[in-house]
Amino acid sequence: MSRRAGPTPASVVQGFSRIGKGPKSLLNAAPTTLTRTSHQQQHSDLPSQLKPRPRSPQPLLQPAHFDASQRILRELLLLSDDPFEVSSTLSLTIANACIIGRICRSSRRSISKRTEAMVQPKARLIRSLKSTPSQCRHAHNRSGPHSASIAHLLDKGPEDASKVVVNGFIRSIRNQKQVSFVSVGDGTTAKSLQAVLRPEQAQSLTTGTAARFTGAWTPSPNTKAQSHELVVDNVDIFGAADPVTFPLQKKWHTPEYLRTMPHLRGRTQANSTLLRLRSDAIAAVTGMFHENGFTQTHTPIITSSDCEGAGEVFHVGSAHKGAITKDDDGTFFRAPKYLTVSSQLHLEALAQAVGNVWTLSPTFRAEKSDTARHLSEFYMLEAELNFTEDMDDVMKVVQDTFRSVTDSLESGSRVATELLGSGTPPGGSASREKELSRRWRGGSQEFHRITYTDAIKLLRSSSHQFEHEPKWGTGLQAEHERYIATTLGSTDDSVVPVFVTHYPKAIKPFYMLPSSTNEDGRETVDCFDLLVPEACEIAGGSMREYRLEPLIRSMQANKMIPPGPMPSDEELGDLKWYVDLRRWGSAPHGGFGLGFDRLLGYLGLVPNIREVVTFPRWVGRCDC
Repeated sequence: MSRRAGPTPASVVQGFSRIGKGPKSLLNAAPTTLTRTSHQQQHSDLPSQLKPRPRSPQPLLQPAHFDASQRILRELLLLSDDPFEVSSTLSLTIANACIIGRICRSSRRSISKRTEAMVQPKARLIRSLKSTPSQCRHAHNRSGPHSASIAHLLDKGPEDASKVVVNGFIRSIRNQKQVSFVSVGDGTTAKSLQAVLRPEQAQSLTTGTAARFTGAWTPSPNTKAQSHELVVDNVDIFGAADPVTFPLQKKWHTPEYLRTMPHLRGRTQANSTLLRLRSDAIAAVTGMFHENGFTQTHTPIITSSDCEGAGEVFHVGSAHKGAITKDDDGTFFRAPKYLTVSSQLHLEALAQAVGNVWTLSPTFRAEKSDTARHLSEFYMLEAELNFTEDMDDVMKVVQDTFRSVTDSLESGSRVATELLGSGTPPGGSASREKELSRRWRGGSQEFHRITYTDAIKLLRSSSHQFEHEPKWGTGLQAEHERYIATTLGSTDDSVVPVFVTHYPKAIKPFYMLPSSTNEDGRETVDCFDLLVPEACEIAGGSMREYRLEPLIRSMQANKMIPPGPMPSDEELGDLKWYVDLRRWGSAPHGGFGLGFDRLLGYLGLVPNIREVVTFPRWVGRCDC
């Protein structure tokens, strides 16, 4: 929004009209005196006792100033290839000078400073004219004192150590007789900044208070704890926190307790570190996909189909209730709609448009699974590769995605350093640092592979007692996946993920491509799951059935459409658009989905996925 400077004197408009006619008319123009609007005219409607004292008109630009502008313009015309650009630039400069003169009520001083700048050497003059509009914008949009993040201060120090401004939340206060020590955090790092205050400055401060500290960056007497500290000159309190009711105190809180306040637990050092881990991981995978020519896309959240076919979907509804007809069930969308369980079907359509695609979007499952690995809302990273006939191509992208995150952690990023040095919570394992390193190193190695058939043989030959008997033709349970991942991928040095491939067709969705060769004479599909210890399955993918007739037969076998010849559009229902992708120019393709929250929990050594997601939703819980 532009700033209104009040009415412009007619003489100013007259002067600008000359300038707009071109540089020659400006050179030949007679000097024009620009005057302010009279104060008496501005306040003519006020009572006589409130009217300001009459003043004589004060010129904004004296003839001498206009003469100086003419001389400068002649010099500019000799330097510029475009005389009309010079003319318009100079007119804008004069206009800004008039506006600033009115705002500051000191026109002579403002214009004299502007004129002094204009009669400087030629190069400086050109820079001044070109920067005038941006200077005026900055003058109207001044912000408060610039503050440095605590992460930046601890790493690189301030530009000016004599005046440092820090914004943050108070984590703890330690008062002594002559000095007070305040631990300040701003979320950019798990570390705290130590601020040194006088006791009277710290009187109103409590844990949780949001404040601004201004002072000097001074070497700390105790360099082991922190190389520097902030000796505070001034404290500004933005938001106080009642120490009696504030729920986050200087002590270790259990995850279960913090789950009761998801809106506040992000302020804790552990949870803020997980937020930064998520941010770094998104940056890493985004860079990897970009370098490999993938196009990032956004797929819909509300869909008309259940991609997985398991029926575990959330129905979308509204208060709208309309008349029920043959083509309208009276609801908002006139037919049942759901929250998406996967972006795969839409990615297949987008892959035909722009080639290899990927997305990172929320996914919803109405599973009543109250476990450490399940949520009702979570983020899924999904990708689709077009014109690929080999499942190895898809599995390579999965491995590259995994590796992009572990490489960023192994490179010694801030988040990695904080995860390694975060210590061991009460009841935790003392080998936390070693376990993290094992998982990160495993991401940079070639992933192990085993077929489903061989995995069943491995499980049945084991002496381990499973709660669920492993049998060919049934899905792998979490205990089976955990055993396979630990047995095949875990060593003292690293934990390498394991691909399990070629599952039975009967237990997989309709869209998977049948394998060209069967396992022991049994029908399988070209698909895979990626397994790791604890988290178990974190990714799954397949080649897609890209041929029209086999896809129709698969849908019929899964009782999604009635048997018989080619079904009608009405029989295909909400999946007609998906079948249409096979009618016109379909090509071999495949893709995968990776549980992003599970990946972060695994690499961050977080045993429960509810701590990885800031606002977790699971059966019976949706707090805020």
